[in-house]
Amino acid sequence: MVFLFKPTSARLFLHCLAVPCIATELKQETVEAFDRYIRVTDARVDAELRPGGPFLWVDSLPQSRRQRLYDLLRRGQLEIRQEKTEEQGKPIEVPDGLIHHWTSIVFVPGVSLERALLLLQDYDNHWRTYKPDVRRSKLLEQTDNTFKIYLQFYRQSPRHVSFNTEFQVHYTRIDSTRVISHAVSARIAELEHPEQPDSPEFPVGQGHGYLWSLSNYWRLEEKDGGVYMQLESITLSRDVPAIFAWFVNPLIRRVSRQTLANLLSATRRGMLSPATAPSTVGVTRGRSDRRDETSV
Repeated sequence: MVFLFKPTSARLFLHCLAVPCIATELKQETVEAFDRYIRVTDARVDAELRPGGPFLWVDSLPQSRRQRLYDLLRRGQLEIRQEKTEEQGKPIEVPDGLIHHWTSIVFVPGVSLERALLLLQDYDNHWRTYKPDVRRSKLLEQTDNTFKIYLQFYRQSPRHVSFNTEFQVHYTRIDSTRVISHAVSARIAELEHPEQPDSPEFPVGQGHGYLWSLSNYWRLEEKDGGVYMQLESITLSRDVPAIFAWFVNPLIRRVSRQTLANLLSATRRGMLSPATAPSTVGVTRGRSDRRDETSV
């Protein structure tokens, strides 16, 4: 399909794309509003994970729709939906920021929960599993079921951009068939020259604002002869002037949605491919109370 623009439309299109390219700085009020959004989300997640709650979002649907979606998942379809956390029925405003909140779920047949954990926790090899979106990866530290990791993200579309990031990831085993984890960004620094992996960084909180903060919630459940993987992802980026928001914000949202889909698809491929069989790392073991163990 080819899109034809009139000269005026083409100039507007190019100008809209240029707006997010202007360097900016993360504001304290944006950070505080995003932290509030995460706290309210954490409370909702805790409520869902109580005994009897819907472990996977599919489980919260009416029976007929739930069965239809499970059938689609077992046929290999990836389901994804946009989320929005509200506080007492009202939106949580994030000044000068844009929240991208998605949940996706996929089924991986013929694998075990332990196999899924081995792949997810093999952080030294994430650059292989998730390339080209992850260019470098390293396990920095592990204490019991908490991991400190380094990832260098790289994206070529809609423009080249790269980040050095550090995350703290905590795993909790609910029972013999279910595990959850929460990954929280501890440091995100944009590279000045994204094509160069060893490029100098912008100071943390400065740059073009494509990624300020990231929080990922994984839920893994072994059943039906495989593992269901659900990932709820919340990212914070810069906002754009209202005059351009009608065009630029949907573009940014599409990129964030596709990034999540790519992540789950790559995880499924890695679990199914013998070529990416992970080395033995510190797999989450044992059962304990979530309130005592979780670092969210």
